[in-house]
Amino acid sequence: MNKKKIFNDPIYGFINIYSDLIYDIIETPYFQRLRRIKQTGLADMVYPGANHTRFHHALGAMHLMSRALDNLREKGHSIGNEEYEGALIAILLHDTGHGPFSHTLEHSFLSNVSHEEISLLMMEALNKQFQGQLSLAISIFIGKYPRPFFHQLVSSQLDIDRLDYLKRDSFFTGVSEGSIGSDRIIKLFDIVEENIVVEEKGIYSVENFLSARRLMYWQVYLHKTGIAADAMLKNILIRAKHLISNEYDLSVAEPLKSFLHSNINLGQIKNDPSILNKFVQLDDYDIWSAIKSWTNSNDKILSELATSLINRKLYKIKLSNEPLEELKKALEKSLISKGVAQEDFSYYLTEGSISNAAYMAHNQKIRLLKKDGSVVDIEKTADLPNIKAMSNIVTKYYLCWSKELTLLDN
Repeated sequence: MNKKKIFNDPIYGFINIYSDLIYDIIETPYFQRLRRIKQTGLADMVYPGANHTRFHHALGAMHLMSRALDNLREKGHSIGNEEYEGALIAILLHDTGHGPFSHTLEHSFLSNVSHEEISLLMMEALNKQFQGQLSLAISIFIGKYPRPFFHQLVSSQLDIDRLDYLKRDSFFTGVSEGSIGSDRIIKLFDIVEENIVVEEKGIYSVENFLSARRLMYWQVYLHKTGIAADAMLKNILIRAKHLISNEYDLSVAEPLKSFLHSNINLGQIKNDPSILNKFVQLDDYDIWSAIKSWTNSNDKILSELATSLINRKLYKIKLSNEPLEELKKALEKSLISKGVAQEDFSYYLTEGSISNAAYMAHNQKIRLLKKDGSVVDIEKTADLPNIKAMSNIVTKYYLCWSKELTLLDN
């Protein structure tokens, strides 16, 4: 069988498959499942074009990784074929642990388990399936490989993951402010003492990358309508879990049923391989199918929430730099006047906060290679006050409420 296939990607054109092993990994249910998980959750409620998937992103990231490694080889750095393949596999599988709707429902099905932890478990399962051929990729993924620049390309403040998703999400949402010069940044990657650096002449491309990331968070990932949609989706699942825990006869098909019946932690997943196998079967379609069926539920709250999301009748929402305590009190009075039980308030009135920091300076830093061969942290560069400003975490508070609570003109 010819495994030297190509994918035609709308961002980069043709993407080649480097090896038979990578082709076989792509063909597994672990990876094919990503076709059924949207990259940006419910962002299509705001930007109708945002229907791209984790499958698109994973292939795009693998493509950019190959270009980055080719560039580093051209600069004289030794990268063996096994290392090359291992890095491609690590970035290809870095997001396999995402659940339905990606970040939106990250902690809705599993208790305090991140998608990175699930990705690792999936990589370990695939490693057994492929007789240990993913061992090097796993070592790179978890940062244990003795050449740290490989892991930095997979996960850091300026990694291949971000270079793809910013460009891809910008393209599919139509938010041009998120567009970045990923080609130039990759061309200016270099290695000093086994760590990734960027040549000094790329400083403004990096600044544009950080600025684009900040803008994409406010305009796409943290868009207020998207937050309202996310809150409604989470509340639907919270209500479903509540009903099931109280032995309400709620029709739920497998595999979703397993994850609504109990809060599963990481230890349970490690001890019971069947849980991971069920998680691999879970995708966006299971959630939408359940929500459609719940529109006819005898439970008034679940039915109303499900019907509202299906028909895009989302919560109203207000953002503020301070907690919205006065508005919350007024809306609670409205709920009381409508006879809503206090234990059900959260389904009609949801609060929280969002944060945006384009560059986390306290984490692994972006480092510049100066012409004299020295290496400096990017935020210490005197003529880039914008980067210093983007290191500050901006927090906003939000309040979402049912549209029926229209006592105030907001």
